[in-house]
Amino acid sequence: MAWIDSLFKRMHEVGASDLHMTSGRKPMLRLSGEMVTIDEAPCLDARQMSQVLLEIAPEANATQFEQERDTDFAYHLVGVARFRANLFEDNRGPGGVFRVIPEEILTAEQLGLPPAILELCKLHKGLVLVTGPTGSGKSTTLAAMVDHINRTRRDHIITIEDPIEFVHQDNQCLINQREVGGHTESFKRALRAALREDPDIVLVGEVRDLETIEIAIETAETGHLVFGTLHTTTAPSTVDRIIDQFPADRQAQIRTMLSSSLKGVVAQTLCKKVQGGRVAALEVLVVNSAVSNQIREGKTHQIPSMMQMGARQGMRLLNDSLLELVTSGTIAGDEALAKCVDKGGMRNLLEGAGVAFASSEAVSNSELDGDVSCTPDMVEEPKSVLPAPPGSEQGGGDEAFERFKQMRGR
Repeated sequence: MAWIDSLFKRMHEVGASDLHMTSGRKPMLRLSGEMVTIDEAPCLDARQMSQVLLEIAPEANATQFEQERDTDFAYHLVGVARFRANLFEDNRGPGGVFRVIPEEILTAEQLGLPPAILELCKLHKGLVLVTGPTGSGKSTTLAAMVDHINRTRRDHIITIEDPIEFVHQDNQCLINQREVGGHTESFKRALRAALREDPDIVLVGEVRDLETIEIAIETAETGHLVFGTLHTTTAPSTVDRIIDQFPADRQAQIRTMLSSSLKGVVAQTLCKKVQGGRVAALEVLVVNSAVSNQIREGKTHQIPSMMQMGARQGMRLLNDSLLELVTSGTIAGDEALAKCVDKGGMRNLLEGAGVAFASSEAVSNSELDGDVSCTPDMVEEPKSVLPAPPGSEQGGGDEAFERFKQMRGR
């Protein structure tokens, strides 16, 4: 068993979403959105950290880390969870961040996805995007949507991810999951190849560049259902982001293509619940003929008005979703203000509902509590709860540390 497995088990026990490992300080967990130090864990110096991180990194990723100073991969601890790993170098030395990917895929029903999102899962062609900032639960929502399709349709699904996160088992569908860097060179290469692999549905883990966006739109136009993610915060800004990726002389053409291929956008953010834990607030855009015309004519600023009028089709603005969570007692008014994009509109909604909230946004320092970096002389042996890390004995971990030193010298 790798030494870091004990920390992964601790994450699982307390329900943390992320583990942060930094040379010269104690490991930290993100718990209900806040950073918490694992007090009983040791500070690891650069030598120990190299050994701990490279112990679980596949050889190809260890080599990439040496050459490029960061790398991504997935790590599976049987019986606990899968973890999305990112290794990096900073001014203190090597470090890593690990996000939990639960072994059990939450269903659409368990997540409480609204009917409009399930209707998007019934489409046979078009582009559907799930968007939001990093850590907003996009992968969880997409996994639930794929799982819903897997239980209700008989199709061929191809996923292209970096790395593979949720592992789907064939149910009614045949599902092929490909990992960038392991099974294919890039998103765009795998997306082009997918067209020759008889797919009904293609999931692109991240639509991150112009060429990938263009191929995704073309794939949707040729009669396939394409799911993808972007790091935008609202449905209208998602449309703008896609169009702005292209040169000015091509934007009119892309607007026309997008107006016919885009079928829906789900924008989400995670909010802290009053009783602990987190819940997603969802903005849902269903592209009807009116919205399609606004996209084609470059009038995306009018899309929010179209969404307000499209409530019967299941459309909702982020502010309305946040207000619903506040009035149900799930989240506080201040949390809604912190997570919304249209703060003026959110204040008006809260006041209209008679909800109290702070007049000015307070900056929480709770995530900084106990955040004291360790100096070399503070490196300590772990308590009995955790085993001694590799490299804690004299001369231990030299091979991994030598690799790290060579990397720094480049």
